[in-house]
Amino acid sequence: MFCTIITTVWLAMTLSTSSDKPVGVIGAGNFGTVMANMLAEQKQVLLYTRNHEKAKQIRETRKSRGIELHPSIDVVTNLELLANSCDVIFPIVPSAVFRAMMRDLAPFLKPYHLLIHGTKGLDLKLPHGETIETMKFLDRTMVKTMSEVIREESVVARVGCLAGPNLSRELAERQPGATVIASPFQEVIQTGKKLLRSDRFQVYENNDLIGVELAGVLKNIIAIAAGALSGLGYGENARGLLISRGAVEMVYMGRAMGGNTKAFLGVAGIGDLVATCNSPSSRNFTVGYRLAKGEKLPEILADMDEVAEGVNTVKIIKKCADFYKVRAMITESLYRVLFENMTVQDALSQLMRFQFTLDIDFIKD
Repeated sequence: MFCTIITTVWLAMTLSTSSDKPVGVIGAGNFGTVMANMLAEQKQVLLYTRNHEKAKQIRETRKSRGIELHPSIDVVTNLELLANSCDVIFPIVPSAVFRAMMRDLAPFLKPYHLLIHGTKGLDLKLPHGETIETMKFLDRTMVKTMSEVIREESVVARVGCLAGPNLSRELAERQPGATVIASPFQEVIQTGKKLLRSDRFQVYENNDLIGVELAGVLKNIIAIAAGALSGLGYGENARGLLISRGAVEMVYMGRAMGGNTKAFLGVAGIGDLVATCNSPSSRNFTVGYRLAKGEKLPEILADMDEVAEGVNTVKIIKKCADFYKVRAMITESLYRVLFENMTVQDALSQLMRFQFTLDIDFIKD
């Protein structure tokens, strides 16, 4: 009881004393820009981009990725300035550069900082001299979520993530949406809710940080498959089958990697899965769609202006599934399509021939 009172008082003091400080957003891509705009409805925001030319252009046009910036947003290119100015920071950069970004940011971070990331990808920490191509298997000692990267690279302990059906285009158009703020720390969750919740954006809370992170990561695999189905011209029956079996695969893979089943059944799991599997504006959906139309993966990726996290996720999760002995048929089939030249049609035929038995067996009566 005493600890609860102390935590509540400390949280109130934190929110009060930092109320005049801006909030930091690292990453001026589509999602980073949209989040900066939403945060700017409550607070002054510093939006960081490392590209000085891009920063100049954004300042002059007051637009980033074609999205008009809120008047309360200032664009910066100095991480030290951002860290010294902001107690609360939202890192939203691709997973491939997340660790490097944290290493650049870490010298300026203090234990009082609070970080809530919005990156739906994984980081690899491999033995010296190894690459993902040379590794037969991957386990959780080598595969890190972004919250784990933050903790490994900085003194920050109060870490969280946001995940859910957060398609940038719809949020930029001020359509209704929702997210989950996940963290083992209530002050992180409550701070995130205070900053983001509005009459058109609902914010839920979850204490299973790893589970919510993995839900956001794993659904990208299923979104690629959904795009492929659409590219082949199949309809809602096929999509319904994919989403339902994809959800089961996410639960098994997520549990093997340290998540809780509940995280995959909520907004960050099923909610995000349904949204991305039905949206041509999803980058991962687009990859699958274009593959089914006969384009090659290198051409597709070279033509995209932002990262489709699901491509690298397929490569990582396939090797994790092999290690943990999880039968992840959708992931295995997509791996062959992306990296072993199997056609999308052959992959679908392989999936349909597989003899599944039980529908749902991860929930006990």
